[in-house]
This record gives sequence, C-alpha cells and structure tokens, in this order.
Amino acid sequence: LPAASGLVEMGAHWIHGPSPGNPVFRLATHYGLLGPEAALEENQQAEAGGHPPLPSVTYGSSGRALSLRVVSEAHDLFDSLLASARAFHGAEELPAPSVGQYLRTEIARRVPTLGGGEEDAQRLRLAVLTTCLKLECCISGTHSMDLVALEPFGEYVSLPGLDCTFPGGYSSLPDRLLSALPEGTVLLNKAVRTIRWRGSYREEGNEARDFPVQVECEDGDAFLADHVIITVPLGFLKERHQDFFQPPLPKRKVEAIRRLGFGTNNKIFLEFEQPFWEPQQQLLEVVWEDESPLEEPSTDLETNWFKKLIGFVVLQPPAQHGHVLCGFIAGKESEYMETLSDAEVLGTMTGVLRMLTGNPHLPAPRSMLRSRWHSAPYTQGSYSYVAVGSSGDDIDVLAQPLPEDPEDPRPLQLLFAGEATHRTFYSTTHGALLSGWREAERLNQLFEAPTPG
Repeated sequence: LPAASGLVEMGAHWIHGPSPGNPVFRLATHYGLLGPEAALEENQQAEAGGHPPLPSVTYGSSGRALSLRVVSEAHDLFDSLLASARAFHGAEELPAPSVGQYLRTEIARRVPTLGGGEEDAQRLRLAVLTTCLKLECCISGTHSMDLVALEPFGEYVSLPGLDCTFPGGYSSLPDRLLSALPEGTVLLNKAVRTIRWRGSYREEGNEARDFPVQVECEDGDAFLADHVIITVPLGFLKERHQDFFQPPLPKRKVEAIRRLGFGTNNKIFLEFEQPFWEPQQQLLEVVWEDESPLEEPSTDLETNWFKKLIGFVVLQPPAQHGHVLCGFIAGKESEYMETLSDAEVLGTMTGVLRMLTGNPHLPAPRSMLRSRWHSAPYTQGSYSYVAVGSSGDDIDVLAQPLPEDPEDPRPLQLLFAGEATHRTFYSTTHGALLSGWREAERLNQLFEAPTPG
C-alpha cells in the first residue's frame, strides 16, 4: 500500500496479551521492537479478554452513528454470555453442542428485557448482538459460531495485557531471530512436494550412513534428515496430507486433522486522502439494523457478502501509515470476497461506507489491498478452532510426533508444530512460537539422552 511507511500487516496484527507470560512479547521487548506504551506496567496487567477496548463509533445501516449506550449495553450482555460459554469447559452436561447455539438460546431468553421491552429498541440491540457474533467469528477464524464446540471453548487461554502492534511491523521479530543464524540456513521459495519417512535413504557417495526421512521439493531437490519439524497450517494438511506424507499418516492423526476446525479471516485495507472519521476514533463498527442472531443469515453471498464485515480498525499512528482503515471479515463471505476483482471490492466498500456515514459524496478510497488467506495454496485459510465433534485431545494428537512406537529405534522422524498444535493458545502467534520451542526441546532431550548400552 503506498502509505507513508508502506507498512501493513497482511497476517498477524497484534501481540495478543502482551505480558510476561507471552514469549512473543518477551522477545519483542528484549530486542527493543515495541513502542513505549507496551512496556507500561498497567497495560501489561489489563485484562482485555482478547478484545482490545478501542475508542470507537458504531455506524448503523440507516446511515447514522448509533447511541453509545445501546451499543455498550449489547456488548456487555454479549461479553457476559461469552464468559458463561467458557464456563462449560469440563462440564458433563451441555446445554448445546456449539457456542453459537448456546449464545442464541441465551439471547432469545433475554429478548423480553432488551431495550426495556420496546420493540424498536429490542430490534436494535439484537442487530448489535449480530455484529458481536460476527466479530467472534473473526477471532475464532470460523464461518459461524455454530461450528465452534461449546465444551472445549473455555480451554483457550487469553493472556493479560492490552493488545499492541509492532511499530516496525510483525516481521521485525523474525528478521531479528534470523539474523542470528548462519548465512544460508534458511531456504525460501522452496516448496515441498512430499515427505517420505520410515525409509532408508542414502546420500550419493556416502554409503556409510542412512536417513529415515527424505524431503522432496517441487523443483526436484531432495534433503535427507533424521528429523523434520512440520509447521504447515492445518488448512494445508486438511487438503494435502494424503499425498504430502509417504507412507500416509496414521488413522488417528488423520481423524484429528479432519475433525479440528480451520477457517478464514481476511483483512481489507482502504487508504484515504483524508480521514472522514474523528482523530480519536480507532474502531468504526458496522451494524446492519435489520439483522438478528435469532434469524437465519442469508446464504446469498453475491448480494450480501459485505454484510459479514465487522467494521474497520484505524491504523495507528496516521503519521506513519497515512489514513488507512483495516476491515475484518471472516467465513464463507470472506472466501467469496477473494474471488472478486480489486475494483469490485473497492466499489462495494465505497458504497458501504457511503451508506453507513449517510454521505453519498464520501470520496472513494485512493487504494485498496486485501489478504487472500483461503486461496493461498500453502495455508488455505487463516487459523484453527476446536470444531463441534472435536476436542482439545485432537490438538494433542496432531502434535504427537511419529513414529508413535516408543520402542522404535529411529524415533521422532516427523515432529509437528504450528498454532493448531497448541492446546491453549491455538490461533495465535505466541501459540505457534511455543509449539516450535516445544518440538526443538523434544529433539534436545533426545540428543541428551544417554545411549542404552
């Protein structure tokens, strides 16, 4: 994006829960990559529960800003229902299989008391609650909260701390880590076609030693190894595990891959010549006033895809980024958006903003950029969630190294890391980092173990 610093995050955006328990935060602090606010003691102790409280304005589809009181009432109700949904972790009896069904039942029960029982006030609060559900879809990386299992939902851990961003971009952290490695350690643009394990492979000209694993690349190159740590996203595993591993993965692991959820959350960046929002506003929330969580959402993506948009975060600070809004959209609608042209997305977003602000002459954004995580062949979505029919045990099965037989003379041929292998921090960068450290430590233990003899 031709913004002032040319910097936008297509992937991870925030450090979620920047506090001492978060390894991404610890590293970023160690390398001096964060702004001064992130270091403040009170910011590290704030309990945001995964929702950064940004000063915001909420636009209704009738072209007006909605009453702050109405919006915060609905948000408070939703937050309390979400907290009660997390309390079912470990429960024998469940009121519903999914988070979505549970929330809808609870919302329906409270309709008579919403907005003092007055019908229009009730309707408006239901519309705001619909936006809350869409936001939760973005956070969970799912099409619908009806797909997210209720019992394991509370197993996910939110760390304390006000979510913060990297002034120099998220990539400033991996860049730092990489700079410590010897030249040529990391090969980029080297797509892997097949991982062959449980084999006996020799290097040409070196018959003395054989290796159990051969990593075959799309370009025909092959690498021999004793151990391979696999960090490809769950979306890629879902589509490709059958031809990616030879021999195929054991049935138990295949079942875990199939059962766990993996969905799409995309960003749409819009750059403006001039802001139409107030300088203090950091979040522009969007509410479609005719929607209700108690009614079936439309399946007509072509006509309605943009209604899944939860709103826009204002990139901070404008001195660095220019005047840029970042919209978030999840699920099938998000995947449909990826199939449209830039011009179509830009045109639709312009129309939506004109409608919301009630200003038909609002200037169009001067540029647009968006992520396309679903159509990216090596991700096929954004991040994982624990789906209905799945549980945290599936995450642990996915993380289990192969071969499974502890007596195998050549253990730990395939190790698995990545956000989808962390039972309490799935869907986060810190979960991904910890899972990589976990597997590295597993290999350390192996090399330090005394040889039997």
